[in-house]
Amino acid sequence: MTLREALTVAAAQLASDEHLRATATRDAELLLLHTLQISRVTLIAHPDRELSASQRTAYEESIARRLRHEPVQYITGQQEFYGLTLKVTPAILIPRPETEHLVEAVLNLLPKNEPLKIADIGTGSGAIAIALAAHLPQAAITALDISTEALAVATTNAREHNVAKRIRFLQSDLLSALDHKAEAFDAIVSNPPYVAETDRATLHPQVRDYEPATALFAGKTGLDIYRRLIPQAHEALKANGLLALEIGHDQQDAIASLLQSWQNISFINDLQQIPRVALAKKPATPANR
Repeated sequence: MTLREALTVAAAQLASDEHLRATATRDAELLLLHTLQISRVTLIAHPDRELSASQRTAYEESIARRLRHEPVQYITGQQEFYGLTLKVTPAILIPRPETEHLVEAVLNLLPKNEPLKIADIGTGSGAIAIALAAHLPQAAITALDISTEALAVATTNAREHNVAKRIRFLQSDLLSALDHKAEAFDAIVSNPPYVAETDRATLHPQVRDYEPATALFAGKTGLDIYRRLIPQAHEALKANGLLALEIGHDQQDAIASLLQSWQNISFINDLQQIPRVALAKKPATPANR
């Protein structure tokens, strides 16, 4: 079987599933490139190259996994994020393009060449912390996650991108492991769980059935983590410190309400014009009571 024939057969198999149809050709190609460890240029240049028996078996196994709705990123073990190739496993939420808006917003607001202390809450793969470390060479970052498995993945990714010396990884339920009297942060960044439990059935099977529920769901309305995180962030930030949060669909008003004692509150839309990033500053002086 040639590369072209294998790709055609696999794409047709994936397209037969209503949940996979929209990305069938792309997924078939990505999995073929991964299986053969070749570039897309090689695939285009040599479509009539023959697959060996072992290559064909491995490719068919990858397609079978995809037909069970396993995410492509878990099959290949990697995902691109903000120009970085990150290791991903079923222990962590797959980094999304939407979260790049969060990184972009933080980089636009923080000075590039000053010592900074930043906390990334719910670091998962380490995507946010590593991207910030790569672009803020004097920043010291504390990356926290409740999952030891996630922290192991994040640590591996940080080493791979040569920023591990500037990132401290801590197991923590939000900010609970930190001594707020001993240290304060210039910025706190988080892409927390924000999917409402009532929306569970509406999620794509590849998300609902494979990605860690603790990284997705946050109570009946999806706001449970924000209700805990925002007050904790207020305690941990320096005066005028930045809080940057990724938020879910239709959550802007609720988040604005939770941030009502903060200053400079603003929201940034994603490419679908959905409010995706919430930004706020801790007031320089305590509010009058």
